Amino acid sequence: MDNQKASLKKIALNYGLLLGLASIALSVITYVMGVHLERPWWASVIGIIIMAALIVYGLKAFKQDNEGFLSLGEAIKVGLAISVIAGILGAVYNYVFVTVIEPDFVAQMMEITREQMIEQNPTMTEEQMEMGLSITEKFMSPGIMSAMAIIFTLFLGFIISLISGLIMKQNRPEGY
Repeated sequence: MDNQKASLKKIALNYGLLLGLASIALSVITYVMGVHLERPWWASVIGIIIMAALIVYGLKAFKQDNEGFLSLGEAIKVGLAISVIAGILGAVYNYVFVTVIEPDFVAQMMEITREQMIEQNPTMTEEQMEMGLSITEKFMSPGIMSAMAIIFTLFLGFIISLISGLIMKQNRPEGY
């Protein structure tokens, strides 16, 4: 059992760091390309594919370290541990990005949101628009954005771990 805990920590740290760094690299690529404000669909798809691949490889490594056995609970634990580390790393990067690298990010996003609101609801009054923008602005604070990034990463990690765990599970025999 201690070997299993050591394996979980090692795998979560290794794959969590890899996932966090891959997510940061993807964010840097979108920033360098100048499309970070548009949140392109392809970046989201690539991010999900990378996350799924690294969680699956992490589960495979854990299963290999545990004599070929992997329960659904272990799969979820490993996947969530990988996700927590990646989520924290990504949230720290996001916070640094919004506060240091691109301090106008929130203002730029608010302007884009305003333009989208006008485009989608041309009859909206100025008062309604200001109310909508004030609510949006509260969710765009660096702390809230970082917390939401961690929550989203955990949610997605849970779903990927659950599906992967159901596919990869191999329970230990009763007397093993």
